Amino acid sequence: MDFKSVLSILLKEFDKNNIDYALMGGFALGIWGVGSTTVDIDFLVSRDHMMKTDRIMLEAGYECKYRSENVSQYVSSLRVFGEVDFLHAFREASLEMLKRAVQKEIFGGSLKIKVLQPEDIIGLKVQAIKNNPRRAERDIMDIKSLISVWGKELDWSLVEGYFRIFNMEKLYERIIKK
Repeated sequence: MDFKSVLSILLKEFDKNNIDYALMGGFALGIWGVGSTTVDIDFLVSRDHMMKTDRIMLEAGYECKYRSENVSQYVSSLRVFGEVDFLHAFREASLEMLKRAVQKEIFGGSLKIKVLQPEDIIGLKVQAIKNNPRRAERDIMDIKSLISVWGKELDWSLVEGYFRIFNMEKLYERIIKK
């Protein structure tokens, strides 16, 4: 996947169409200084903007392979454009994540992109663990890495709140004690 080409196209269209979005997933981890291998691009997008987002993706040559109330997955037949996934923000917590997103420069400053804050990436990792415990090892490693890099600057009440939302206080204690 040519991340720079895909992001150049999508970010231009997101801005032109006033799409409320933020980067998340492996690429976002990399922006925050946590090494991660990724083969796709993941966004959090306001559910209110998913119709426009769908149009943008289809016009860019993507096919919607999966859609539910919570997520949409788009895949291009051209390997260079790869896969782009969207988590639909409609609950209060995810809409607040979008409000907290910050703009960062990528690719040597040639592009600017809105990215979720480390605390919110941790929150989505906790949700991923709750939804699919088989992912736990990898997601816990990502959480620990974000804490290692950003721990002194994190809003710990927000982080702890995410664990509490998913009734995972014991996991929070286990991670924090290390």
